[in-house]
Amino acid sequence: MVMVMHIQAASGAESMLRVTTDKKRGKTVLSVEGRLAGPWVAALEQCWRELRTSSPQEKFHVNLCGVSFIDAAGKVLLKEIHSQGGQLIAEGCLNQAIVQEIVGSEGAGNAGKGRKGSHIIFYIALFSLLVSLLLRPSLTEAQSTGKQNSLPGNAPAELLRLTLDQAVALALKQNPTAQIAILQAAQSEQDKNIARADLLPQVNAKISDEAQKVNLLAEFGGRSPFPGFPKTIGPYQVFSAGPTVGATIFDLTLWRRYQAAQSTVGASKATSLSTREQVILLVVSQYIGTLRAMANVEASQSRVDLAQALYDQAADLQKEGVGTGIDTLRANVELQNEKQRLIEAQNDRETSLFGLSKLLNLDPRQRIELGDSLSFFDTPQPEVEPSIEAALAERQEWKSLESQIKSAEFQKKASQDSRLPSVRFDGDFAYVGTSGNTTLPTYTYEASVDLPLFTGGRIHAEVVRADLQIRALEQQKEDLRNQIALDVKTALLNLSSARSEVQVANLGVQLSREEVDQARDRFKAGVANNIEVIQAQDSLSRANDNQIAALYRFNQARADLARSVGQMEKVYSK
Repeated sequence: MVMVMHIQAASGAESMLRVTTDKKRGKTVLSVEGRLAGPWVAALEQCWRELRTSSPQEKFHVNLCGVSFIDAAGKVLLKEIHSQGGQLIAEGCLNQAIVQEIVGSEGAGNAGKGRKGSHIIFYIALFSLLVSLLLRPSLTEAQSTGKQNSLPGNAPAELLRLTLDQAVALALKQNPTAQIAILQAAQSEQDKNIARADLLPQVNAKISDEAQKVNLLAEFGGRSPFPGFPKTIGPYQVFSAGPTVGATIFDLTLWRRYQAAQSTVGASKATSLSTREQVILLVVSQYIGTLRAMANVEASQSRVDLAQALYDQAADLQKEGVGTGIDTLRANVELQNEKQRLIEAQNDRETSLFGLSKLLNLDPRQRIELGDSLSFFDTPQPEVEPSIEAALAERQEWKSLESQIKSAEFQKKASQDSRLPSVRFDGDFAYVGTSGNTTLPTYTYEASVDLPLFTGGRIHAEVVRADLQIRALEQQKEDLRNQIALDVKTALLNLSSARSEVQVANLGVQLSREEVDQARDRFKAGVANNIEVIQAQDSLSRANDNQIAALYRFNQARADLARSVGQMEKVYSK
């Protein structure tokens, strides 16, 4: 028996206390998960009293391993449970200290000693908890991101429960592919800033202090200009300090390259958004695939229960002399087949959960479970042409390709404009002298015009290369247009087909259940053997599989349609 209670916290966020009751070897284990505080204490007390009333002579164990926090009211309740014969089970420093304090306070003979030791353990655990809170990020931030903090080598203790929108938000924050796309977009932004810097003035400051000695014979061709004149001059010291300035006055090539860099930024941002949409699609597909695996487990478990009931019915009829041994054997074979299918379904569920954890970039030791279930949301069927137009307006791949074409056109213009002259100004101002005390102000400035006359065919080759790149991008754009139209048409077709499949599958499950009930009644009345029951079981199994598959295809078709029209993040990211 599983009792799940939802309590609305003051902040408006929904919290949950899970109380699970399981009977094992003549004892009842009451497993508690969540926070034992506030209104949750009353919920646990109510559950405990109901169990005690229904089974007063039974032994009870209360498993607190899944409890993350216990307040004062919770301690009082646990003391009452322990005094009534309930055995408390806990793990973790804090929970163990609380349990030992409760048990030690009620022990005989060594009560004082046990209380003292439990107090020491409690204070040690409390000190360790405070230190851990100071050394790691706050629990609120960890819960909002859904990422559990844990020490190396220790598996995260708490189970992470994720809804679909929480899984999408976590993937956008932690998925490596999405993060790399964001970094690449930021890199293109810096490339644009580098291209802009070439258009702006450059100012440098220079200070130098050097010693020089000049060879006069080398300066005058190996002969001294005057008899008796020294062969060398120096050494003498030269000190210089001042700024230098350089600026481009007119250069269309640099301007076109800056415009191309701006367009590249737009393309990178669109590519980043397209990658985010693709990551969302992968997470949504994996999530609903995991929901399908979980639904298969539930359906397999229900079929095992049904097969067990039919086997018990056949065995009882055989004992009463109404049934035959072949009927019991046939029911047992069907029971074992259903158990094997249940094992396979459980394995598929765990494998699918591992895949989702990898997409979310979670700690491999982190255990997760899904908070949603496969469901049917009937939505109006969109029209084809408006959907294609919306896709061309919203798809980030289309926007990225348009920006790439614009960037290539600016690169082509940059190559063409490199034939034009460029004007540049350079100058410097410096204090020059033999030392810092003897300097005098000096300056130099120049304006230059650079006009390429012969470049060996480089400019023509650059123009042709840019033109070829533009033509290749135009071909990609045409192919992308056709691909977007195909994606939209396929998604709409699959959505319509899946909607019809869900309706047919629901009816099939209903009819199959009626068939099983009638076959069981006929077998119980002795009108027929249990071959009809086994056949009805198989029909119900196929109907359940068809229903689960239809719901999966419908939800997947909705996701594919959102991706095809560029609305993935708007629909699934909240």
